[in-house]
Amino acid sequence: MDWNGEFALNGQVDEKILKSLLCHSYFSKSYPKSLDRFDFSSDTVKGLSLEDGCATLTAFCASTVGKALDMLPIRPTEIIVCGGGRHNSVMLKEISIRGNVKAIPAEDRGFRGDAIEAECFGYLAVRCLKKLPISFPNTTGVPVSMSGGKICHV
Repeated sequence: MDWNGEFALNGQVDEKILKSLLCHSYFSKSYPKSLDRFDFSSDTVKGLSLEDGCATLTAFCASTVGKALDMLPIRPTEIIVCGGGRHNSVMLKEISIRGNVKAIPAEDRGFRGDAIEAECFGYLAVRCLKKLPISFPNTTGVPVSMSGGKICHV
């Protein structure tokens, strides 16, 4: 973890690696689409210093936000950022610059930025308990609307 982007702030983005990462086929696919946790790894910045690796990965994350927004029918001029990344001032700055969008921390709009993701997963869990769908063909590409996961009672 790069607390508040302190390592990235002191590093230089390797633009060649960044360009290579952004050429991944995922970024040119139309929606619906998704990634697996194995699609990208820290090996992409192997050999860089800690600071340069953090700077490059931060720039990569920020650039992917912009690429995703470019695919929307109407591109927003502002996004609300929640989760831990919003505590990283370097990430927010990079999203604004490389993503070409104003990145606003959730609290600036009256939301609880640390709670939104947990609340979302709680909502999805209740839908699963009620056997209601949480994934739909037009959002994730599943063949039919479906519920998710398995409930384990211990």
